[in-house]
Amino acid sequence: MKEAVSVEVVATKIFVIRGKKVMLDKDLAGLYGVRVKRLNEQVKRNAKRFPEDFMFQLTKEEADLLRSQFATSSWGGRRYFPCVFTQEGVAMLSSVLNSDRAVQVNIAIMRAFVRLRQILSTHKELAVKLGFLEKKYSEHDEKIGEIFEAIRRLMQIPEESKRVVKGFKAKN
Repeated sequence: MKEAVSVEVVATKIFVIRGKKVMLDKDLAGLYGVRVKRLNEQVKRNAKRFPEDFMFQLTKEEADLLRSQFATSSWGGRRYFPCVFTQEGVAMLSSVLNSDRAVQVNIAIMRAFVRLRQILSTHKELAVKLGFLEKKYSEHDEKIGEIFEAIRRLMQIPEESKRVVKGFKAKN
């Protein structure tokens, strides 16, 4: 079955707030094809399914910061601050928004979260490998420098040796 929404579209709607990857209730409602009010009603009716690590409401400062990132307010004068949902909260939403579209959108969202985790993991692995290579080659630089220094010392012939060498050449 064709995805209801692309993973790329979903990925653009994932933000990091309080150190967690989350999605806004407004964006989720749009993806699920329901009004924000309906989405939040279902969450309130099923409050036990949405603990703080699944869903939380933004503070005034967080909401203001998020609005400033968009340059304009697109929340249309809401009377409360937006709710955000973690990956687990999004998964729970599909169970309270019981529709075929909710299931399909949820699959796309889960794939987007997984893809982001893979990308972050890849970047971590690359950073570790880069650090290892930097250390390895910086040690090589030191060793190469020591080799050049040893060669320079060997190339320097003490004055006494020069006289002997000059004398040796003169006798031949």
